[in-house]
Amino acid sequence: MSFDMCIPAPAKVNIGLRVLKKRADGFHNIESIFQTLDFSDELRIHRIPQKKCVVSCAQMLLPLENTLTKTYSAFCAETNIDFGVEIELNKVLPAGGGLGGGSSDGASLLKGLADLAEIQLTDSLADAVAEKVGSDVFFFLHSGFFQKGRGCALVSGRGEIVEAIEPRTDLSFLLVFPGVHSSTKEAYSLVDKAYESGLEVSCPDFSELKRFYYGLIGAWKFANSFTPVLINKYPLIGQALRDVLECGADWADMSGSGATVFGVFKSEADAKKAALKCQKKWKCVLTH
Repeated sequence: MSFDMCIPAPAKVNIGLRVLKKRADGFHNIESIFQTLDFSDELRIHRIPQKKCVVSCAQMLLPLENTLTKTYSAFCAETNIDFGVEIELNKVLPAGGGLGGGSSDGASLLKGLADLAEIQLTDSLADAVAEKVGSDVFFFLHSGFFQKGRGCALVSGRGEIVEAIEPRTDLSFLLVFPGVHSSTKEAYSLVDKAYESGLEVSCPDFSELKRFYYGLIGAWKFANSFTPVLINKYPLIGQALRDVLECGADWADMSGSGATVFGVFKSEADAKKAALKCQKKWKCVLTH
């Protein structure tokens, strides 16, 4: 099959993730810094005359309705395009890993569809589609990734409020995959139960996140509200987190609702040494 375009769909990590108590509508507000990484899926997109979205993926069996088909349907509803697409998804990011893989795939497809249709991807169009696909899609669309090749933002609300900030480029990230799948629904349910029992996770105020982010890593006070409850249910996550820290990470936590653990290093040499140690026990990836 020939392809009209190839688009990367990057992973993101959460540098701190404060989950607030459930809202009246059932959603949760969050406060976090999201940053994209040089570790990504790839979408190969081919325009076809039939108005449909056909997705193939060699790495995993996708459900008939998935993030890509939802994105295509939402884009059609907003624009009335008259063409379809065949997509070959090279799936590198683990499903259910807390790295935003599905949302990133959706955002990158939306960018590709707009380019194929020669339609300007305005903020209002992007938001209308993201609203129908998933909360993390907003970040990938508004983080600056498509303009600069790297994205970073303060994220709040239920994920739809995105304030792009300049990403740090002096950090190395070691991703460790404990082999645990935690669904977002399960993670939020566990946090709700923990809050009912009085659990409090100390996190910096939202107004302080940017200051900590640009400061010394050793002074970071970021925390992920999901981490203690997921470790309690899945001890392997805790083991991975301890190992990353013992290998020399300057800071480490779980990303998103898990289960990927990542360490942050100010020295690339130290990150490489840590990766050599960790890969003896865990599946891991060193990236920036």
